Amino acid sequence: MTFVVTENCIKCKYMDCVEVCPVDCFHEGPNFLVIDPDECIDCTLCEPECPVEAIYSEEDVPKGQEEFLKLNAELAKKWPVINEKKPAPADADEWKNKAGKRGLLELKP
Repeated sequence: MTFVVTENCIKCKYMDCVEVCPVDCFHEGPNFLVIDPDECIDCTLCEPECPVEAIYSEEDVPKGQEEFLKLNAELAKKWPVINEKKPAPADADEWKNKAGKRGLLELKP
């Protein structure tokens, strides 16, 4: 089993989760983070650290966000590993808990 970053991370990109990951399975894109399913050890440390509740176990991904399972796996192969916390975007709080952000995901680093 693995954990998955979902839509609520888009444009928020808080990185509290990155600091607690013992295996450096997070990858950073322009406005989103993903978890590499091949590296994730299911330790559960990242999930409670996410202030926008964007991280779920693959079994608990919210209905309608199943595509993020595939997106995390694909984008982890393209984006660089991140293993230390960086500041969130200046407008992150404005995007926190907004629905319908999928179209705002930037795929090119």
